[in-house]
Amino acid sequence: MPLEPIRVLIADDHPVVRDGLRGMFAGGGDIEVVGEASDGREAVDRALALVPDVVLMDLRMPGTDGVTAIRELAARGAAAKVLVLTTYDTDSDVLPAIEAGASGYLLKDASPDELRRAIRAAHEGGTVLAPSVASVLMAQVRRPAAATQGPLSDRELEVLALIAKGRSNRETAAELFISEATVKTHLMHVYAKLEVNDRAAAVAVAYERGLLQAKGR
Repeated sequence: MPLEPIRVLIADDHPVVRDGLRGMFAGGGDIEVVGEASDGREAVDRALALVPDVVLMDLRMPGTDGVTAIRELAARGAAAKVLVLTTYDTDSDVLPAIEAGASGYLLKDASPDELRRAIRAAHEGGTVLAPSVASVLMAQVRRPAAATQGPLSDRELEVLALIAKGRSNRETAAELFISEATVKTHLMHVYAKLEVNDRAAAVAVAYERGLLQAKGR
């Protein structure tokens, strides 16, 4: 008895891309395109209505983007695996997509065979990443360890200088025209880089290393 084909939904804002992908899978037997979507909102609606096995998701689309759609599909309990298919492999594209729940990430220069293998792998619960995407993720994994040795940014020094003057998080936020949450984030980065656990220790280490004096000159 032949296996049921893998049911695929294509989400891309370019009709030519959708037509090309549909044509690529036509007649293959093992992959069946059950629907198309031109933006993230439509992708979510179609995925919930058609219940595909795999969604091929572009990231940069008008209206609702791909990452938002991936996140919403996960939040709504959609069973479909999402395989990103895009032309972008920068940190700002890759990391949000993977964090949102994408099962794999390929670039549009992938060969038809690579794409078919990736769809099968996603359907079976595996993960397929383009080599450049894997490199981005590897660099991100290494980054936290390196960040603790990195210099404080200008903004982190500004926050620390105000904290050293006795300002609260709220007062610091008001003076720098940023949110209190952003102040807390900067302080967390400062703690990590200076290898301390609280604001008093951060200020002490900063004075010891000459960071605050150097900034104040």
